[in-house]
Amino acid sequence: MTVSSRAVPSRTRTSELIAAGELEARTRSLLGAGFRLALVAGHDDGPRGLRVVYVFCAGPPDRRVELQVRVDRRHPAVPSLASCSFPASRFERELADLFGIEPVGHPFLRRLVLHQHWPPNWHPMRRDAGPPPPMVTDAEPFPFVAVEGAGVSEIPVGPVHAGLIEPGHFRFSVVGETIIKMKARLWFVHRGVEKLFEGRPIDDGVALAERISGDTSAAHAVAYCLAVEEAAGVEVPRDAQLLRALVVELERITNHVADLGALCNDVGYGIAHARALVLREELLQLAGEVTGHRLWRGATRPGGAELARVPSERELAGIEARLRALVDLAMSNTVVVDRFKGTAVLPRTDAEAIGVLGVVARASGLGVDARVSQPFTQVGAGAEPVVEESGDVLARFSVRAREAAASLRMVAELGGSIRSLASGVDHLDRRGGSGLGIVEGWRGTIVHRVETDAAGRLTRCKVVDPSFLTWPALSVALADTIVPDFPLANKSFNLSYAGNDL
Repeated sequence: MTVSSRAVPSRTRTSELIAAGELEARTRSLLGAGFRLALVAGHDDGPRGLRVVYVFCAGPPDRRVELQVRVDRRHPAVPSLASCSFPASRFERELADLFGIEPVGHPFLRRLVLHQHWPPNWHPMRRDAGPPPPMVTDAEPFPFVAVEGAGVSEIPVGPVHAGLIEPGHFRFSVVGETIIKMKARLWFVHRGVEKLFEGRPIDDGVALAERISGDTSAAHAVAYCLAVEEAAGVEVPRDAQLLRALVVELERITNHVADLGALCNDVGYGIAHARALVLREELLQLAGEVTGHRLWRGATRPGGAELARVPSERELAGIEARLRALVDLAMSNTVVVDRFKGTAVLPRTDAEAIGVLGVVARASGLGVDARVSQPFTQVGAGAEPVVEESGDVLARFSVRAREAAASLRMVAELGGSIRSLASGVDHLDRRGGSGLGIVEGWRGTIVHRVETDAAGRLTRCKVVDPSFLTWPALSVALADTIVPDFPLANKSFNLSYAGNDL
């Protein structure tokens, strides 16, 4: 099967049903050709059995390849791809938890999504799973790897934290203040989001997509809509594409500004944080005027997009001036620069091996950006990846600052190209099919894959937030970092708990 779209040049998706024995060889071939494993989705097809879909993407030019493998329900298993892809190893552990499909040959197969208090052999994404059975009250503690040696001690942090931060447990093995190893335990807010998509009319899915990770409402909504539009065989008008791109870039600016200030706050530079908060509030108020919602929700719907207005040149110039002043203020402070420089370094080789995305990848020298490799519309030269090489907190600060400035230029260009503030198709075909949506959110590449039935209802929606692939890199970056710098390092990644804990 080949699915084509004329919305942007050279976007194709090929899908092929293969035997399980072919999977590893085909995967190695695709990875060797420059593809990355972007998504692995389990499916319960009822009487037809189980199925696993592997999505690989590369670009430019935009290329998308799906490999599908049928799985025997009586002996659900697939060959593990962990030996050739670290992201595959995590997707496979998720697959084992939610669908009970064993990745044969996995080197470290233990629970990932479902904590130890969840009953064994209950797989919630199976059609016959039924309601959750009683929790296991006497479950064994999570088997953290103990680090032993002279002077080594453990520091547990979380899962409950002060303030509004979401839950996550971090276990530090330290000598003095130096971190030897950190293990993160997440999935305390697993909500069954993908199960909630099942059975919904495609129009109703966008509201759920906007709530996958609240600070990434616009990008998740666009990714979802792109997927259902491809499933329906619909090409939205150019103005709808531009409206969507504009909102995604404004969402990027809003969050980057917030992070720039928060990073300064973590080293005690309160004046820079205060100025960032003022600028962020200005952007949130702009969001309310442009989309009707302070979190950039409501702009995108399946088949189209609509805004109340676009930002004026004067507004954008004012935001750009205040952003520049904020960055100059931070970088003129020698204490800030000293604390940022050389802290929590993620080397390029590790970033590439782990498969990190977005700001974290680009700060470690990887030019990974779906606006270039898988664009849903042309957004101008400003979409060229902003890359730093040092992989430290300073690099991640710099990438955010430079990207926010570039996004402001893109918003100005997009706003000048939009002819209509309400654009879309008159009819969205409700035929059954599958579709893939890829969007570069402010944290990194977001992927949605949907399947629909003939009535236009969702039978499956698989979501990959970039946080899922990037969280493991935080532990690597923290090696040899001191414990007091953990909040700074964590904020420089600023990954989503909710986006990870679907």
